Amino acid sequence: MKDWHCVVTGATSGIGKEIAEGLAAAGARLALVCRSRAKGERTAAELTASWPGTDVRVFLADIAALDDVRSAAREIRSHWDRVDVLVNNAGTHELRPSVSPDGFDRVIATNHLGPFLLTRLLLEPLRRGAPSRIVTVASEAHRSVLRLDPYSFAEPRPYGPIGSWHVYARSKLLNVLTTQEAARRWGRYGIAAHALCPGLVSTGLARNIPLAPRLLALAEHTPLVHSPAQGARPALRLAGDPRFARHGGGFHSWMPGARLLPPAPLRFHPSLQRAVWERSEELVGLCGTGAPGDPRDPDPREVTGHE
Repeated sequence: MKDWHCVVTGATSGIGKEIAEGLAAAGARLALVCRSRAKGERTAAELTASWPGTDVRVFLADIAALDDVRSAAREIRSHWDRVDVLVNNAGTHELRPSVSPDGFDRVIATNHLGPFLLTRLLLEPLRRGAPSRIVTVASEAHRSVLRLDPYSFAEPRPYGPIGSWHVYARSKLLNVLTTQEAARRWGRYGIAAHALCPGLVSTGLARNIPLAPRLLALAEHTPLVHSPAQGARPALRLAGDPRFARHGGGFHSWMPGARLLPPAPLRFHPSLQRAVWERSEELVGLCGTGAPGDPRDPDPREVTGHE
């Protein structure tokens, strides 16, 4: 991965920071997208101290704020003409509802709409970097979603701690569905899109999941719970292993026992994947206009995805 151009969101803590560390160790050039300038600069300094000569640039954005995402994407495009790897890692789980600056549920905005917009706006650099990869940190939580309205998934609604799990799970299903759709639309450009579950990782996000703190305390010293460094390994493998360079659209799980579970019922519906993609374009303001420098998406039926 020497001199690869890699973008990582949520790179100042947890899994994201470990992903950035692994990419820096492999010789990559890094664009860190984060909310806090102080944390971003501190992370960049730590990376260059550990790996002297590493090219690290910090781009500020609250992923839940679409104007921030647009600004960061413009800056990245002006800084680099190509992107080899985009890691959509930033995410949140909020126990009480809040609204994003654009009027959407903040969990959906952070976990899905912001990453979706960033990915769309970086399409042209990803094409120039081909064979390139999009790696999105999703979750096995997506399996619990039994119904999804592709037109109202981002609307703010009241919920409590238990209901927050359903919103989080919905956001992760949206990640998986758009990963599959990206694979169909963009595979012809040499872009491989992957979604993954890193397993249960002891991070601040996991501790916001109902009952998770108690479960983590019980299982923290067992193979069931991963450290952030262990949780980063699957994303690094998908980002750098040549075996994942060509075929995208898969959901890769590192949750123990996941292979014994039945497939998520909504995951394999191309019509739902396309509907979510098109609705997401409408919500982030890309419908009918396209992203700057983006070609018109091909009909997804022209490109075969890999499940």
